[in-house]
Amino acid sequence: MSLLEITNCPGTLAEGYHTYSPIALKRMFGGKKVSHILPYTSYKTDNVDVEKFIENRKRISISGVQEKLSLLLEKNRIRLTSEGEPGTYILKPIPRDVKKVDQVPANEHLTMQIARQVYKIDTAENALIFFETGEPAYITLRFDVKPNGNKWRKEDFASLAGKSKDTDGADYKYHYNYEDLGALIRKYVPSWRVEIEKYFKLVVFNYLFSNGDAHLKNFGLLETAQGDFVLSPAYDLLNTKLHVNDPDFALDGGLFADGFKSRDWEKNTAPSHLDFEEFARRIGIQEKRISALLKSFLERQPLVEQLIARSYLEDSLKKGYLNNYNKKRNLLS
Repeated sequence: MSLLEITNCPGTLAEGYHTYSPIALKRMFGGKKVSHILPYTSYKTDNVDVEKFIENRKRISISGVQEKLSLLLEKNRIRLTSEGEPGTYILKPIPRDVKKVDQVPANEHLTMQIARQVYKIDTAENALIFFETGEPAYITLRFDVKPNGNKWRKEDFASLAGKSKDTDGADYKYHYNYEDLGALIRKYVPSWRVEIEKYFKLVVFNYLFSNGDAHLKNFGLLETAQGDFVLSPAYDLLNTKLHVNDPDFALDGGLFADGFKSRDWEKNTAPSHLDFEEFARRIGIQEKRISALLKSFLERQPLVEQLIARSYLEDSLKKGYLNNYNKKRNLLS
């Protein structure tokens, strides 16, 4: 099927839509009727828009290896920002240097939708959008931009942990563990008891859905209207196993500061619910809440299977995605 033959909403993956559904339009574009086709031919280097893309990339300040472009909504049209214009959307075209590169946008979109729709994780608003040639791209609404164009303060956990290239080398954002990251939330977030549960769900989700790139810069704190900080909406969620052979945990210290492993982990060389229960205790989650937070991850979720089937992944990767999920859930249980 051509990617331009839309049969499910490229935003919510709801069935029976040939463009964005009303819910997707409301969440992503303030209800404006925006096309799922960008007004640009292609992101490939041999197309007429390449100079615009090169110039635009110089203006975006968001870190990361994958190329990103800055967009804004003008009337009912999404376009690249010009010099001096603040962007309200980030566009991530097909990246480079991994297997199945053309499937990365659909993978990230699917993973973000599963996080929100199935596990009720607060995520950045997102959708798929397509160049005129049919190339898919991932588009996300910036959550750090206020309605007046000013920015909310945002801190990623590399900064909070005091990690940088100068102090820890090129791979600084991977040199940590998730238990100590939880301690940073307790230190810097006044409402940490609420936010630590959100963090816990995100760590379990990343394990269950094979996101091996959940490093320090992919967690952040966001300023609120009251001037304090909470955990930012989740972003950059991706089933990396479909593209690279990476470990279960992005942080090289793993889950625990002391390298703890349960009997299940020792036996199966993979963590189980016992490890995540211990992790929950260590980061400060109340004992009576742990089982309730884990419950949805341990149970089979039919909506996961439905969203995978409706996604814009090619059939072989849909199968791989589902197999990875089932394997991890069995280990977790």
